[in-house]
Formats: sequence, C-alpha cells, structure tokens
Amino acid sequence: MIKKPFTLLAAAIALVLVAATSANAAVDVEAAKALAKADDCLKCHAAEKEKKGPSMKEIADKYRGKPEGQEKAIKNMTEAMEVELRPKGSGKKEKHKVISTKKPEELKNMADWYLSH
Repeated sequence: MIKKPFTLLAAAIALVLVAATSANAAVDVEAAKALAKADDCLKCHAAEKEKKGPSMKEIADKYRGKPEGQEKAIKNMTEAMEVELRPKGSGKKEKHKVISTKKPEELKNMADWYLSH
C-alpha cells in the first residue's frame, strides 16, 4: 500500500523537474539577443537598467508566475500600442515598435528571454 503513494510522488517530482528544465532550456538566448538587436529593442530595454522603456527585469517581475505572462509580453511586441516613455510621469508617449518576426516560435523565445530576467 505504501508503494503506490511513493510511486505517485516520484512521478510528480519527475514531472516538475522536467517542466522546469525544459522551460529554462527552451530559451535560445543568442537568437533572442540577435532579434532584439536587429529590431532595436535594446535601444529602449536593458537587462537591469531602465532606459526609454522598462528593464527586462521589471517586465519579468510584472509577469512572473502569471499564466498569461508570455502572451502579454508577445502582445506588447506585436501590437503598436501607445506606451509611456521613462521616466514614468514624464507625459511622453509613443507607439511601441512592432517586432519584425511573425513566427510564433521566435516570438515565444523572445518573450521567454525577457521573462527570464
């Protein structure tokens, strides 16, 4: 009788480890950096530092743990929404540049890279 709960526990732990590993391994950092550079994303966003836009860390903090985080990050990259420029409260606004790729796997990779900070 004790064997079955341990088997279920071991299976659950294995599933969690696989999911965590594949989520981290799935980000192709070099491809994301190349796309970000080509599309001038790094002109407004940096890993830790606020520029014209929020840092990648700030974006990650905003969406971390939320199931819709990746979807919202992609929406911000693909729709020319009006965004407030930094510093907050400056009153300066502009349309967010739309990322050049339309490939779902590249968009997901870019979003995951931003959210990994």
